[in-house]
Amino acid sequence: MQRRRYVVLGAGRQGRAAAYDLARHAQAGEVALYDRESGCAQAAARRVNELLERAGLAAVCRGAQLEVTEPAALQRALEPADCVLSCVPYFLNEPIAQAAVAARTSYCDLGGNTAVSDRILALDPEARAAGVTLTPDCGLAPGMANTLAACLIERIARPRRAAVRCGGLPQRPRPPLDYMLTFAVEGLTNEYTGAALVLREGRVTEIPTFDPAEDESLEVEGVGRLEAFVTSGGSGNLPRTYAGRLEHFDYKTLRYPGHAERIRLLLALGLLDREPVTVPDADGNPVSLRPRDLLHERLVSRLTFPDEPDLVVLLVTAEGLDEHGAAVRHRFEIVDRFDPETGFTAMERTTAFPAAIIAAHLASDRAPRGAIPLERVMDGEAFVAELRRRPFAIRESFERTASPAGV
Repeated sequence: MQRRRYVVLGAGRQGRAAAYDLARHAQAGEVALYDRESGCAQAAARRVNELLERAGLAAVCRGAQLEVTEPAALQRALEPADCVLSCVPYFLNEPIAQAAVAARTSYCDLGGNTAVSDRILALDPEARAAGVTLTPDCGLAPGMANTLAACLIERIARPRRAAVRCGGLPQRPRPPLDYMLTFAVEGLTNEYTGAALVLREGRVTEIPTFDPAEDESLEVEGVGRLEAFVTSGGSGNLPRTYAGRLEHFDYKTLRYPGHAERIRLLLALGLLDREPVTVPDADGNPVSLRPRDLLHERLVSRLTFPDEPDLVVLLVTAEGLDEHGAAVRHRFEIVDRFDPETGFTAMERTTAFPAAIIAAHLASDRAPRGAIPLERVMDGEAFVAELRRRPFAIRESFERTASPAGV
């Protein structure tokens, strides 16, 4: 069996979990885990290797320092790899994808920002010429949620509608926002601003985040009452992939009730603005700062609960007509919780493990070459089979309905 070489960039929450999954499930001969902080990279690699040895597997992870903003050093680090998985903040991903093309190494990332992912997908000619695959948006949402949606859509002869509802939560609500940070704060506020891509009457449309007209309330077994509201980035490229084939698609974030209204207050106060404002310091001297930067510091301070176990809820539904013209509905439901055996949070598992599945697929040379949207890079049924190996508890349902009008 040929052993593969992987590079994981970023040794934070998701990077550690991705390195572990690649080492355990992806025929890895080596997983190089890089971070700008040498100590962070080495500590994360030690943790991964301890888990591997506990499972009776070889310790194949090594940690090292790398500054991803230095193009020459980055390219050298990528050249020996079969695939690189970027787990750094989204705004660093485009130059990393460019370096992967130069190194002739396939690439995937956790995504989450539509504009950045669009620029990576625009590298299709360069990726084809280099003989590699670039696939952004491979985490949770966008990521696993999109692949599961595509899987259900492809099961229906004449699909009409699909919807994704997804959220990471503390297992019990924690004030002040009944929420806890389980990934980078920059990613959270990125989702809370801008516009979301949806399908309406078969056309790609943008709708504003936190539009009250789109709010929903739903009950999830074992979790309770949740609210769903519009955020950006979670749809990934799926609306474009299925434009003209689906009439309706949207993605909404799940939180405990009342969270959206509190965020709307922060938005109304301008606390998520990026434009600098001038305020006096303690001595009355003018100081320029971005409200979002201040909010980031406060969110990290007030929403970090290291001992609080988390959960992730993912609901994916697709409706349409079968080959006989009967209305049908397919559904996936995942409620994942903190894993005390490995110490990985639900957010780490549901973000990093799906991305590692895609990285392994790209490294296997089974994926098409070029810059390929996630929905087109791996067969959905094969992806579900890989999820079940981790294992994820996936509840699957099918029913015949009166009409495909509602989701």
